[in-house]
Amino acid sequence: MKRNVSIQNLLIHLILIIYCIVVLAPLIIVLSGSLRHVGNNQNFLNLFTQFSLESYQVAFQRMNFWQAFLNSVMTTGGSLIIIVIIGSAAAYPISRIKSKLSRFLYYFFIAGLVIPAQMTIIPVTQMISTLNIPNTRFTPMLMFITCSLPFTTFLYTGFLKGVPVEVEEAAYIDGANLCKRFFNIVFPLLKPATVSVIITQGIWIWNDYFFPMVFVSKTKQYSLPVALLQFLGDKENPAQWTVLFAACILCALPLIILFGIFQKQFVNGVAAGAVKG
Repeated sequence: MKRNVSIQNLLIHLILIIYCIVVLAPLIIVLSGSLRHVGNNQNFLNLFTQFSLESYQVAFQRMNFWQAFLNSVMTTGGSLIIIVIIGSAAAYPISRIKSKLSRFLYYFFIAGLVIPAQMTIIPVTQMISTLNIPNTRFTPMLMFITCSLPFTTFLYTGFLKGVPVEVEEAAYIDGANLCKRFFNIVFPLLKPATVSVIITQGIWIWNDYFFPMVFVSKTKQYSLPVALLQFLGDKENPAQWTVLFAACILCALPLIILFGIFQKQFVNGVAAGAVKG
């Protein structure tokens, strides 16, 4: 019996090691290639043959890193604030009011998870053009917010069903109105759900290049993923792979630093979302 358990544990560890190698190998190759001199496109499987920051300097200047970084922060941060406020506020009456209308609204939001956002891009683009909405860094936020609300409302509704109504009764007796009861009592209890929303939707919004590429027309307002596309090259101007690798590292670096600082909160938020969502 013990021998079977040890063999099983050995197989599990072997599978996990192989999985880690498969996942980490491309990242190590990219990091190694980014530390080469510009134009050194020799076999990238020869790891860490050079240690130079020249590719990072070229990528940093060409992509106008600080401006693109600021655009990404504004787009991601602004979208997340609105998503959290609207999503939690919409989930509150859906979870508290027991009626056919609230049930319909719940399934209505869930239905939004089935429809890919790319399917609606043509009519949405025409509508934005008809309404004369300018193509700025804030225009993609409309799509980010609307595409994130179904999942956000679904997640908050599941958490709110686990929050007993009794926690609001004392505030209700003291004369607190609906807004005070929600924001002062209920919303702080939704911290795990809020962290889960910020992680899942924030990473998607930060890494998304489709909506900014479609709706943003000025180069100075590009986000980091869109600024990264200029390094791909074409037939006339082949890609400089070392610079492209350095640009990829620069785009991922803010998220890596953020995860390192708030690692505990991220792990707790994902674990809580997996249990209650």
